[in-house]
Amino acid sequence: MVALPIVVLCSRRGSNLQALIDVNSAGALPISIRAVLSDRPGCEALERARDAGIATDAMRPRDFPSRREFDEALFARASDFDPALVVLAGYMRVIDDAVVRAWHGRMINIHPSLLPRHPGLHTHAGALAAGDNQHGASVHYVTPELDGGPVIAQVAMPILTSDRADDLARRLLPLEHRLLVASVALLAAGAIELDGDHVLYRGSALAAPLKMDEHGVLRAG
Repeated sequence: MVALPIVVLCSRRGSNLQALIDVNSAGALPISIRAVLSDRPGCEALERARDAGIATDAMRPRDFPSRREFDEALFARASDFDPALVVLAGYMRVIDDAVVRAWHGRMINIHPSLLPRHPGLHTHAGALAAGDNQHGASVHYVTPELDGGPVIAQVAMPILTSDRADDLARRLLPLEHRLLVASVALLAAGAIELDGDHVLYRGSALAAPLKMDEHGVLRAG
């Protein structure tokens, strides 16, 4: 199988990036991480990438006159690496609508909630405040609507009566890692694609997002 060329965008620690690096290095994920780009030159994710021998670059939004000009420059840099897919893995900026549309069907994000519940920030606290009995993570295609693109796959976990927001974050993180790796694996295999606003799985439209089971396998239905 030909390795899927990807560029990863990060803003913080890069633990989801590290999950991709680790599984790829073990030969279990047919991708080529061509670069890691960031809006924060000092973030840990860039260090993780450099330690793995991956090209890095960072740009500061304050060095540009507008959000659109920053986004255009960042994604022009991404284009230099000719990715088939851009993965937002803890990238904390809202991307300009025109830039998003230019990458339609070629950009995914991992979000720490069971979308469409709790888009945006503070999802763990939001799930508790709403009285949810489940929490989880979603991998979705990026569209101009914040965290509103078609959802590819999700993983769920129960919310315990003793849980606080940091408890949810801690328990969810390893599930996020598995979900992102499994989703990227399907994209690399050509099993997932976007047709307009519909996610196709092996050529058929998904009626609901794929669900990750206890073995880390994504299943339909």
